[in-house]
Amino acid sequence: ACLSLSVVVQGRVRGMAWRCSSTTRDGLVAKLRSGGLFSNDRVEQALRSVDRGVFVPFSSIETKYEDAPQRIGYNATISAPHMHAMCLELLIDKLIPGNRALDVGSGTGYLTACMGVLVRGKGGKAVGVEHIPELAAMGRQNVQKSNPDLVQDGTVVLLEGDGRAGAEEHAPFDAIHVGAAAPELPEALVRQLRVGGRMVIPVGPEGEFQELLVVEKDAAGTVHVRSETGVAYVPLTDRAAQWKE
Repeated sequence: ACLSLSVVVQGRVRGMAWRCSSTTRDGLVAKLRSGGLFSNDRVEQALRSVDRGVFVPFSSIETKYEDAPQRIGYNATISAPHMHAMCLELLIDKLIPGNRALDVGSGTGYLTACMGVLVRGKGGKAVGVEHIPELAAMGRQNVQKSNPDLVQDGTVVLLEGDGRAGAEEHAPFDAIHVGAAAPELPEALVRQLRVGGRMVIPVGPEGEFQELLVVEKDAAGTVHVRSETGVAYVPLTDRAAQWKE
């Protein structure tokens, strides 16, 4: 079973943190599901189809499948598996074949690949945007190694750029995931969200707990926002602030 820990902000429980670690991909996925982090079969399919161990460059055999954030270089981290599972579950009905997905702060490419598995077919596309060139290149290599079919058929595209500006050339998006905390909702991302689409994004101050927001755009184009849980993410920033060569 997973170990759950309360996330407390200003004396109030704002959410939960989980630890569902394992020594294998399948063991990790099974623990995430039994721990209640997700329940959808398609989420499980995606998590089993993409080997997270390929995307954590500094982890040992023993730690590849730990349920914790892990460093990937350039002052960046890959989110804990329970957060990836939770976000995929929140977006799952928008991650269907033929749809378009955006992963902001794609890092080493893991979640972009998972999204690619889910939207593949009927022209579906998953676009990752990463502002550190070396990480963008690493992400392309990782997806090529883990799921080469996603690269060969053009389902997954990993771009170098400022994710706060989205990927206008591939918009609009049915699903947007943001892997770092913004101080407020980025207007460009809201604009690039398709009518009927959904975005999952942590919002709040750097160095403190934030809210994981679920943002939806209805048929009239009105944006609705709700808070899913309290979280702690690294800040969504620019390349110069994150990595000084």
